[in-house]
This record gives sequence, C-alpha cells and structure tokens, in this order.
Amino acid sequence: MPLRPSLPPVHPTRSLQTRRRHRRQRLLAVRNVRESLVSLAGILSGPVLNPAGGEVGRLADVVARWGGEESYPPVTGLVVRVGRRVVFASIDQVASVQNGRVELASARVDLLDFVRRDGEVMLARDVLDHQLVDIDGVQVIRAADLYLAYVPGPAGRALRLVGADVSAQTLLRRLGPRRWRGTPTPERVIDWSAIAPFGSEVSTIALRTRSDGLRRLRPGELADLLEDLGRDGRQELLASLEPEQAADALEEMDPEELGALLRETAPEDAAELLAHMEPDEAVDALRDLDESEREELLEHMPDEQREELSELLDYEEDEAGGFMTTNLVTATRDENVGALRDRLRDQAEHAGDLDGVVVVDSDGRLVADVTLFALLTADEDATMGSLVQHAEPVSVRTGSGFAAVADRLIATRHSSVVVVDDDERPIGRILADDLIDRLVPERGRHHFPRLLS
Repeated sequence: MPLRPSLPPVHPTRSLQTRRRHRRQRLLAVRNVRESLVSLAGILSGPVLNPAGGEVGRLADVVARWGGEESYPPVTGLVVRVGRRVVFASIDQVASVQNGRVELASARVDLLDFVRRDGEVMLARDVLDHQLVDIDGVQVIRAADLYLAYVPGPAGRALRLVGADVSAQTLLRRLGPRRWRGTPTPERVIDWSAIAPFGSEVSTIALRTRSDGLRRLRPGELADLLEDLGRDGRQELLASLEPEQAADALEEMDPEELGALLRETAPEDAAELLAHMEPDEAVDALRDLDESEREELLEHMPDEQREELSELLDYEEDEAGGFMTTNLVTATRDENVGALRDRLRDQAEHAGDLDGVVVVDSDGRLVADVTLFALLTADEDATMGSLVQHAEPVSVRTGSGFAAVADRLIATRHSSVVVVDDDERPIGRILADDLIDRLVPERGRHHFPRLLS
C-alpha cells in the first residue's frame, strides 16, 4: 500500500527544527508561566472566598472561551456551587485564582444562575479526562489535569488555559489526599497550543484553531490517531480534514478499524470518503463490508464511480484484476513529451500510483511502459514513440494470481507490472509494495519510495 503523497513531503531535520522553534514560542517555555501554574484538579471543589476570607461556595468548574485565533483559551468565569444553587461568577468578579483557593474581588457579588454561552467550555466537565490529540507527539492522550496561568497580554494580565498534564502519576495524585492535588508537575505538561481536543460537545470549536497543526501530519500519522480515538473523536477529526487528506489517512488504516469507521459514518459521508480514495483501496474497503452495507454505499456514489468500483469488485480478490489500481496515464506514439508532462502535473494527487506512462497503439493495445525517469530526462519536443524502444512493458492478465505477478516482478526487476485484458489493452497497474501487502498482511503496511526510474 503506497504512501499517498497528497501532502508535501516533510524533511525530518526541518520538521524537528520547526517543532523546536514552535516550542520556544510557547507559553510553557517561559519560566514565570511554568512557576505560576494553577492546577485545575487542585482548585475543584475548593473554597471560593470573599475578600474577608469567608466562604461563598465551592468551585464546581472553570469556564473558558474557545474559538477565534487564540492558542490559549481565556478563562471567562467560574461555576460555583452555593448551597443547592449552581451560579456563575464572571472573571471580572474574581480577584485571584491560586493553588488551593479562589478569591472574589468584592463581598457584594451578583451571582447569576449558570447558563453556558456559545463558544464556552467547562474545563472539568468537557476537557478533563477526555481524549486529546498531541499534535507534536502524534498520539491520543487524556488530560489527567489541566493548568491555568496568568499571562500578560495587550489587554493586561488574563487567566488562560496553558497546558495539559497526561501522566499517570498526576491521575494518582488526584485520587490521593486533597493536599496533593494542587501540586503542579510542569515537567509532564504538554503546552496547550500543541493540543487538539476531541470527543466533547464543544471540541469542534477548538479544531478551528488547530487545523494548521493537523494538516502538517502525514497520512499514516492521521491513520494512527483515527484508530486510537473513540467514535465521536474520529468523526470530529475526519470532519476537520479536507476530503483528500481524510481519504489518504483512511487508506493507511487497519482494515478492521476502517470497516468500523465506515459503518459508524452516515452512508452518504462514507460514500464520499470512498470516492476520494484510490480505486483499489476503495475496493478493498468495500470487500470488508457486508453485501448490504456495500450496496448501500455504492448507491450513494456518482454513476461513473459506482460502475468503476463495481467492475473491480467483479474480479476475484486474489486475481490481478482484484488488487490492481486503475489509475493509469496512457499516451500514443506521436504525443509530445512536454504535453504529457503537463498531463502528469494534473495527476499529482495520484502520484503514489503512477510508476510510468503506458504507450498504446491506435487500437489501444499495450506497446510500452515508459518510466518517469525517462520522461524527466527526455527532450521536451521529443515524441513518446522515440522512447518506446527502451521501454519494453511488463504485463500480466487480469486473472493472474499473486504468485504469477510476483514471478514477473522478480524476473524483470521492475517495481510494477501493467495489467491487461484479453485484447492486450491496459486497464490497471500493480505496484510491488501492494503485492507485498497482500502476501504478508500480518507484517503491516510496506511503503516503498516512488523513484523516478
């Protein structure tokens, strides 16, 4: 299964340098912020005091506002339990929030019944212990604790959500004596600007500010996240991605996980995801569904694509026609190399399946298989006919089995074979890594680089 390069390749060194630069720009890299962290677990259920030190009530939750371009959500107020009432204290009414205590600014406070407003998040209820994605670490995590800090800004100091603690020790600390709960452990904290929340009713608000980070992830990394997230979380992640990026990620998923995802997705949405996948990958996914499920998804597809996938499904799974890709670029002998290069640029989203250009005669029969390297080094004004003498094609029939395809690849030392019908007309291609994935599926995905040779 080839790695679909729909996203620009990321140079490992440059990626590491970029991540380090981002870390230096983050709030938790500032010593004063790290030394003034306030543990959410440490203040929950703690006293909310008036200026004289009298207890007004107990802290039930902290409210923050998500959305816009802010990487660190500002705290907008506190949810306080006063007797049997649950009331709201605006952040303007709060003098200080410290580990172990919260103090109001005035003895006379207008406490209103709490009603959540658009864009507001209850940190304890909606985020603590919920699934998060560490974009830098490319992993699904759960917040054992959240940290707040007063941060200087254009409008003055503001209390903001700055980090999440995901360590098991912190979770144990929360279960221990109350005196342990308010002790921050900044060495185990992930900066909030590197986090995307999932699985809560308000997480889509936060995703608007995390899309850039998600777009930097490779398809295989997104696939791992989709497999680790719960049902709600992965639906939210899919919704935050461009269709092509989502399809690339689905192609890298474990077949059982992909089947589960398609079953839990609305049929029209699942059909759209399959529509953006490479045909051979879409067929593999459809084969793993029940017949009724498969037919339902096909019914939601455009006619042309439904017909193409139905034809591929008619081949046996262990035959060349059943595991080939139908993404082919064909040319005639008299076509200009420069014009063909322009056509290839339009096929960039299918680059992982393009191993060469198939040359056909006037009847559409296979003549040659010209490598991308040959096209790259040829004169722009040359014709494809001038390249065919050194481009003998390697082909198999649609009914050829795994062993026959493997034998052809080994004997010719090619990285792919062209699949032809009974009239020698090319209808698909099988890449070496696709064949290996079929032969040794228990070893996981194999990704060979697409070389221009």
